[in-house]
Amino acid sequence: MATEESASMMDDYETLISTTDVELLKRAWRNEKAAPEILQFESSLVQRIKEQIELAEQNVEISEANNIDPLTVSLYQMDLDRTQFLLRSYLRVRLQKIEKYLFYVLKTDEYLNRLSKQEQMFARRCTDDLGSHLDETVLAKLPDNYQSILKQSITSEEDDMVPVPRLDTFVICKAKQYLSGLDFEPEYSMEITEMERDLLTFVCYKFIKKPLENGKIDLV
Repeated sequence: MATEESASMMDDYETLISTTDVELLKRAWRNEKAAPEILQFESSLVQRIKEQIELAEQNVEISEANNIDPLTVSLYQMDLDRTQFLLRSYLRVRLQKIEKYLFYVLKTDEYLNRLSKQEQMFARRCTDDLGSHLDETVLAKLPDNYQSILKQSITSEEDDMVPVPRLDTFVICKAKQYLSGLDFEPEYSMEITEMERDLLTFVCYKFIKKPLENGKIDLV
Protein backbone atom coordinates (compact mmCIF):
# COMPACT_ATOMS: atom_id res chain seq x y z
CA MET A 1 0.00 0.00 0.00
CA ALA A 2 2.84 2.36 0.92
CA THR A 3 4.61 1.49 -2.32
CA GLU A 4 1.51 2.34 -4.35
CA GLU A 5 1.18 5.64 -2.47
CA SER A 6 4.82 6.44 -3.16
CA ALA A 7 4.45 5.65 -6.86
CA SER A 8 1.33 7.82 -7.06
CA MET A 9 3.14 10.69 -5.37
CA MET A 10 6.05 10.36 -7.80
CA ASP A 11 3.71 10.42 -10.79
CA ASP A 12 2.01 13.56 -9.47
CA TYR A 13 5.35 15.21 -8.77
CA GLU A 14 6.76 14.39 -12.22
CA THR A 15 3.64 15.83 -13.80
CA LEU A 16 4.09 19.05 -11.86
CA ILE A 17 7.79 19.53 -12.61
CA SER A 18 7.12 18.88 -16.30
CA THR A 19 5.24 22.16 -16.43
CA THR A 20 6.92 25.51 -16.99
CA ASP A 21 6.19 26.92 -13.54
CA VAL A 22 9.82 26.77 -12.41
CA GLU A 23 10.89 28.52 -15.60
CA LEU A 24 8.17 31.13 -15.09
CA LEU A 25 9.40 31.70 -11.55
CA LYS A 26 12.95 32.06 -12.82
CA ARG A 27 11.74 34.65 -15.35
CA ALA A 28 9.80 36.54 -12.66
CA TRP A 29 12.90 36.54 -10.43
CA ARG A 30 15.17 37.85 -13.20
CA ASN A 31 12.71 40.59 -14.15
CA GLU A 32 12.22 41.63 -10.54
CA LYS A 33 15.95 41.68 -9.90
CA ALA A 34 16.72 43.81 -12.96
CA ALA A 35 13.78 46.23 -12.85
CA PRO A 36 14.33 49.52 -10.98
CA GLU A 37 10.75 49.43 -9.65
CA ILE A 38 8.73 46.75 -7.92
CA LEU A 39 6.68 44.69 -10.38
CA GLN A 40 3.29 43.03 -10.05
CA PHE A 41 3.33 40.17 -7.54
CA GLU A 42 2.91 36.82 -9.32
CA SER A 43 0.27 35.51 -6.92
CA SER A 44 -1.05 32.57 -8.97
CA LEU A 45 2.44 31.41 -9.89
CA VAL A 46 3.69 31.65 -6.30
CA GLN A 47 0.69 29.67 -5.06
CA ARG A 48 1.34 26.90 -7.61
CA ILE A 49 5.02 26.82 -6.71
CA LYS A 50 4.19 26.50 -3.00
CA GLU A 51 1.91 23.56 -3.78
CA GLN A 52 4.68 21.93 -5.81
CA ILE A 53 7.15 22.41 -2.97
CA GLU A 54 4.74 20.84 -0.49
CA LEU A 55 4.16 17.87 -2.79
CA ALA A 56 7.91 17.50 -3.35
CA GLU A 57 8.59 17.47 0.39
CA GLN A 58 5.97 14.75 0.87
CA ASN A 59 7.44 12.83 -2.04
CA VAL A 60 10.95 12.90 -0.55
CA GLU A 61 9.69 11.78 2.87
CA ILE A 62 7.70 8.88 1.43
CA SER A 63 10.58 7.84 -0.81
CA GLU A 64 13.00 7.77 2.12
CA ALA A 65 10.54 5.82 4.26
CA ASN A 66 10.09 3.21 1.50
CA ASN A 67 13.84 2.82 0.91
CA ILE A 68 13.66 4.10 -2.65
CA ASP A 69 17.00 4.29 -4.49
CA PRO A 70 19.02 7.04 -2.69
CA LEU A 71 20.10 8.52 -6.03
CA THR A 72 16.47 9.00 -7.05
CA VAL A 73 15.66 10.61 -3.71
CA SER A 74 18.71 12.85 -4.09
CA LEU A 75 17.48 14.05 -7.49
CA TYR A 76 14.06 14.87 -6.05
CA GLN A 77 15.75 16.75 -3.21
CA MET A 78 17.87 18.75 -5.68
CA ASP A 79 14.75 19.82 -7.59
CA LEU A 80 13.10 20.76 -4.31
CA ASP A 81 16.11 22.79 -3.14
CA ARG A 82 16.34 24.61 -6.46
CA THR A 83 12.68 25.59 -6.43
CA GLN A 84 12.85 26.75 -2.81
CA PHE A 85 15.92 28.83 -3.58
CA LEU A 86 14.21 30.55 -6.52
CA LEU A 87 11.07 31.28 -4.52
CA ARG A 88 12.99 32.69 -1.57
CA SER A 89 15.18 34.81 -3.86
CA TYR A 90 12.13 36.20 -5.66
CA LEU A 91 10.42 37.15 -2.41
CA ARG A 92 13.65 38.54 -0.90
CA VAL A 93 14.26 40.87 -3.87
CA ARG A 94 10.75 42.23 -3.54
CA LEU A 95 11.13 42.83 0.20
CA GLN A 96 14.39 44.68 -0.42
CA LYS A 97 12.62 46.98 -2.89
CA ILE A 98 9.75 47.56 -0.47
CA GLU A 99 12.23 48.58 2.22
CA LYS A 100 14.12 50.86 -0.18
CA TYR A 101 11.02 52.65 -1.52
CA LEU A 102 8.86 52.13 1.55
CA PHE A 103 7.11 55.49 1.83
CA TYR A 104 6.76 55.97 -1.92
CA VAL A 105 5.15 52.54 -2.34
CA LEU A 106 2.62 53.19 0.41
CA LYS A 107 1.56 56.57 -0.93
CA THR A 108 1.28 55.40 -4.57
CA ASP A 109 -1.76 53.27 -5.33
CA GLU A 110 -0.18 51.83 -8.48
CA TYR A 111 2.70 50.37 -6.50
CA LEU A 112 0.67 49.43 -3.45
CA ASN A 113 -1.67 47.36 -5.63
CA ARG A 114 1.31 45.43 -6.97
CA LEU A 115 2.05 43.97 -3.55
CA SER A 116 0.61 40.83 -2.06
CA LYS A 117 -1.47 41.19 1.11
CA GLN A 118 1.48 39.92 3.16
CA GLU A 119 3.79 42.46 1.52
CA GLN A 120 1.34 45.27 2.22
CA MET A 121 1.24 44.25 5.88
CA PHE A 122 5.04 44.13 5.95
CA ALA A 123 5.29 47.61 4.39
CA ARG A 124 2.84 49.17 6.85
CA ARG A 125 4.53 47.51 9.82
CA CYS A 126 7.94 48.75 8.65
CA THR A 127 6.56 52.27 8.23
CA ASP A 128 5.14 52.28 11.74
CA ASP A 129 8.32 50.89 13.28
CA LEU A 130 10.61 53.21 11.34
CA GLY A 131 8.45 56.24 12.11
CA SER A 132 8.44 55.44 15.84
CA HIS A 133 12.19 54.86 15.86
CA LEU A 134 12.99 58.12 14.06
CA ASP A 135 10.61 60.09 16.26
CA GLU A 136 12.23 58.78 19.42
CA THR A 137 15.86 59.03 18.35
CA VAL A 138 16.09 62.00 15.94
CA LEU A 139 13.01 63.94 14.91
CA ALA A 140 11.79 64.83 18.41
CA LYS A 141 15.11 66.57 19.01
CA LEU A 142 14.87 68.76 15.90
CA PRO A 143 13.01 72.09 15.50
CA ASP A 144 9.32 71.75 14.66
CA ASN A 145 9.90 72.70 11.02
CA TYR A 146 12.17 69.67 10.50
CA GLN A 147 10.32 66.87 12.22
CA SER A 148 8.78 65.35 9.08
CA ILE A 149 9.92 61.92 7.88
CA LEU A 150 8.88 62.74 4.32
CA LYS A 151 10.05 66.36 3.85
CA GLN A 152 13.24 68.25 4.56
CA SER A 153 11.10 70.99 6.09
CA ILE A 154 7.43 71.90 6.29
CA THR A 155 8.05 74.51 3.58
CA SER A 156 8.83 71.78 1.03
CA GLU A 157 6.01 71.32 -1.47
CA GLU A 158 6.89 67.69 -2.21
CA ASP A 159 8.03 64.68 -0.21
CA ASP A 160 11.68 65.34 -1.05
CA MET A 161 13.01 62.87 1.54
CA VAL A 162 11.31 59.89 -0.09
CA PRO A 163 13.41 57.72 -2.47
CA VAL A 164 11.70 57.22 -5.84
CA PRO A 165 12.35 54.40 -8.35
CA ARG A 166 14.60 55.62 -11.16
CA LEU A 167 12.68 54.66 -14.28
CA ASP A 168 15.34 56.30 -16.45
CA THR A 169 17.78 53.53 -15.49
CA PHE A 170 19.19 51.59 -18.44
CA VAL A 171 18.58 47.83 -18.55
CA ILE A 172 19.36 44.90 -20.82
CA CYS A 173 16.31 43.18 -22.23
CA LYS A 174 15.25 40.66 -24.84
CA ALA A 175 11.97 40.67 -26.74
CA LYS A 176 10.04 37.40 -26.88
CA GLN A 177 8.57 38.42 -30.25
CA TYR A 178 8.99 41.15 -32.82
CA LEU A 179 7.76 44.45 -31.38
CA SER A 180 6.65 47.44 -33.40
CA GLY A 181 6.16 51.02 -32.28
CA LEU A 182 2.58 50.21 -31.28
CA ASP A 183 3.85 47.96 -28.48
CA PHE A 184 5.54 50.91 -26.73
CA GLU A 185 4.15 54.00 -25.07
CA PRO A 186 3.27 56.67 -27.70
CA GLU A 187 5.33 59.29 -25.88
CA TYR A 188 8.48 57.23 -26.53
CA SER A 189 7.78 56.47 -30.19
CA MET A 190 10.70 58.64 -31.30
CA GLU A 191 13.18 56.91 -28.99
CA ILE A 192 12.27 53.30 -29.81
CA THR A 193 10.36 52.21 -32.92
CA GLU A 194 10.87 48.44 -33.00
CA MET A 195 12.65 45.55 -31.34
CA GLU A 196 13.74 42.28 -32.92
CA ARG A 197 12.96 38.97 -31.26
CA ASP A 198 15.71 37.44 -29.07
CA LEU A 199 18.05 40.38 -29.70
CA LEU A 200 19.69 41.74 -26.56
CA THR A 201 18.99 45.45 -26.26
CA PHE A 202 20.45 48.06 -23.91
CA VAL A 203 17.64 50.56 -23.39
CA CYS A 204 16.12 52.99 -20.91
CA TYR A 205 13.72 51.09 -18.66
CA LYS A 206 10.80 53.49 -19.03
CA PHE A 207 10.80 52.89 -22.79
CA ILE A 208 10.08 49.15 -22.39
CA LYS A 209 7.91 49.32 -19.26
CA LYS A 210 4.66 48.65 -21.16
CA PRO A 211 5.75 45.53 -23.12
CA LEU A 212 7.45 44.18 -19.98
CA GLU A 213 4.16 44.41 -18.07
CA ASN A 214 2.42 42.72 -21.01
CA GLY A 215 4.86 39.80 -20.91
CA LYS A 216 6.43 40.59 -24.30
CA ILE A 217 9.89 41.38 -22.96
CA ASP A 218 12.25 39.73 -20.50
CA LEU A 219 14.94 41.56 -18.56
CA VAL A 220 18.39 40.01 -18.42
